[in-house]
Amino acid sequence: EPPSAMTSDPSHLGPGRAGLGVVEVDACDLELDRKYEVIPAVICAMCCLFGIIYCFFGYRCFKAVMFLSGLMFGSVIIFLLCHKERVLDTQLSVEASAGIGLGIGVLCGLVTMLVRSVGLFMTGLLLGLLVALAALVAANQFYNPGTVWVPLGTLLGAGMLFAVLTLQWQKLFTMLSTAVFGAAIMTVCVDYFIEMLALVVYVYDHVRLVASPPLCWYSWVIMGVWPALSMLGVLVQWKLTAEGFSHTEVIISRRQKRVQLMKIRQREAKRRQQSGTQEGTYRRKPTPVRRYAGDVLAPSYLQSLRDRQMGTGTSLSSLGTINHTLVDFDYDTGSTVPLTATTPVVQV
Repeated sequence: EPPSAMTSDPSHLGPGRAGLGVVEVDACDLELDRKYEVIPAVICAMCCLFGIIYCFFGYRCFKAVMFLSGLMFGSVIIFLLCHKERVLDTQLSVEASAGIGLGIGVLCGLVTMLVRSVGLFMTGLLLGLLVALAALVAANQFYNPGTVWVPLGTLLGAGMLFAVLTLQWQKLFTMLSTAVFGAAIMTVCVDYFIEMLALVVYVYDHVRLVASPPLCWYSWVIMGVWPALSMLGVLVQWKLTAEGFSHTEVIISRRQKRVQLMKIRQREAKRRQQSGTQEGTYRRKPTPVRRYAGDVLAPSYLQSLRDRQMGTGTSLSSLGTINHTLVDFDYDTGSTVPLTATTPVVQV
């Protein structure tokens, strides 16, 4: 082969071997261009922390989980709407969309935390959506639906079903939902830091029935982290963190404490009233009764009459010869009134 041919062919292949120089490059072997932004990275790190709390301490931190469910659900929905759509004929930046989403998410979190039924409904709805997403991704490997209403109907139906089941069996499905949702959050965070949300884009494209490139082997490994962490979270909550704890008992005990406190206050008020009336009767001096001679008979005179009737005392005539001084003891006022019997005969 002449030297001129070698210099003109950069691949050092002859004309007959030119087709052999085309080498297929696998996209999984290429290095990913990872350019992290500050705000998404911080949000992703915070969500990873929330995912750990969800997955392993979800039922134990019932109120916090209810608040975080409303916060993240409302924030994500509002962020996507503000970032993808034009608001007041203006395309909002990422920072403005995140601020609006965070503000509305806080309001949603307060509602889900204060109203227990709303928080449980939201928790079951998240569980249903995640289960439906996993089912759609698995089913799309074998069957592609012709209309987008199939995945949308599947998501809505599964969400409503698991929301009702969560309202019926609160503790069981709360543990399942928190474990699955926390594991999903941690999986998304790992996917962001490793392959810049390639797995999330793949799932989103399958829901929209849009063709997407196949996943690499490490993407499937990241997806396998989700069920593993979910089972681990359910096991940890069932055996450790949620054992012997019930959110209904906490609410009932708080009500019982309020009722007991009200009863104690009522008893104290009654005691104060009774003590006040008793002190008033002790301090109040009744009006003394004015006595006159002959109004009240002395006890000694009554005793002498009884003795006379029984035949053991002296005669009635002997009583007339003696001037008796009758004294009446008034036990209420403590005063003594002398009564002098001037007549020998007293009719009783």
